[in-house]
Amino acid sequence: MKKQLLLLYLLSISCFAFAIPKVEKNALIDLYESTNGDQWLNSWNLKSSVSKWQGVVIEDNHVVSITLFNNNLSGEISLSIGDFKNLRELNLAFNKIEGQLPTGLYTLKKLQVLRLGKNKLKGNISNDINNLEELVFFDLFSNEISGDLPETVCQLKNLKVLSIGDNLIEGTIPSNIGNLKNLERLEISSNKFEGEVPTSLSSLISLKVLIIAENSFSNKFPKEILSLPKLELVQIQKNKFNKTYLLNEVLTQSSLALFDYDQEAEKIIKKDITDIYNNAQYRTADTKFEDDEE
Repeated sequence: MKKQLLLLYLLSISCFAFAIPKVEKNALIDLYESTNGDQWLNSWNLKSSVSKWQGVVIEDNHVVSITLFNNNLSGEISLSIGDFKNLRELNLAFNKIEGQLPTGLYTLKKLQVLRLGKNKLKGNISNDINNLEELVFFDLFSNEISGDLPETVCQLKNLKVLSIGDNLIEGTIPSNIGNLKNLERLEISSNKFEGEVPTSLSSLISLKVLIIAENSFSNKFPKEILSLPKLELVQIQKNKFNKTYLLNEVLTQSSLALFDYDQEAEKIIKKDITDIYNNAQYRTADTKFEDDEE
């Protein structure tokens, strides 16, 4: 009798070891259905345990990570995405997702990694982006995002990577961007930014990579930026900067791994480009995702 009770106890533990709240399971199913889960490369068997659904990580009976990178997702991100109150990572990059960023996305206060690059997303980045106060990695590279870059993004004190290149974002770089003391990579190339590059960028003491090429920035590129202690890569080509100023001032900066400036067939290069682009640390369009190796 004791053995039977022990067996029943062990079975009950195994059944509930990966149990998650019903609202979170429903939100997973919503995501599956809204992104055409039956067409994913690695689909979910909705009749099996959630613990067996590829790309879903559960800790303490809550969903903490959803990684569906390069998995042929289409359709839109479900509105119930905000029901994952313990979510730390959402990686839906390299898919075919359309539509706008749902408002629920901006309620995920524990989110640290948001990777939505290489999709077909439209709409604006909401002013509510500052609600994601734990965010470290923000990737919207190569979508169809428009509007401006809200100043509230500069309240994300933990942000290390801001990758929003190859979109339709316009306006200016927020003047308070210097508040992002932990920012290591600022990649905003191939957008519609204009105006002057703010000198507050020179306050980004952790910055290693600055990619602002192919916009409409004008006037003088602030040379103070080039003195940042950790800066290794700068790309500013195809803008409207003062050419004479760049040629006269930039040549005195010799500590950069690469300074790439291209206007009217002129370039200033301080290190062999091949060496730089063979280093995954500096890739932008070909951003490295760890999950791609699985």
